[in-house]
Amino acid sequence: MRTVCESRWFLPVFALALGGIFFAAQTIGGHFSDGLVSLGIILAFAAVFVFGGRSETIRGLRGDGREERFRQIDVNATAFAGVVVMLAVIGSVLVSLAQGDNGGPNAWLAPVAGFAYVAAITALRVRS
Repeated sequence: MRTVCESRWFLPVFALALGGIFFAAQTIGGHFSDGLVSLGIILAFAAVFVFGGRSETIRGLRGDGREERFRQIDVNATAFAGVVVMLAVIGSVLVSLAQGDNGGPNAWLAPVAGFAYVAAITALRVRS
């Protein structure tokens, strides 16, 4: 059974909605032209996935070309991206602390990432 996320239209429609949200937020913040730039970038991203054709990579990212092999690639890529983001957040906090600040705006992200990781490990261990 296919999920909504496995439709060929999910990612482009999601990108369009996200672009609209970014545009609205930047416009409300007084940066109309920056909002148009953000919307344009996100629409270009969506267009790649709408017109990406038969590329296995595009279809896998889009969701309609997922089979077991690509699902495993996705899990590994997601884990890698999570580790990179966690390291960037920790590095950002350390740089902020070394500059005499209080950890900066990212200080709350490090414990959130740590708690999420521990919760996921616990839930997956209990479930297996």
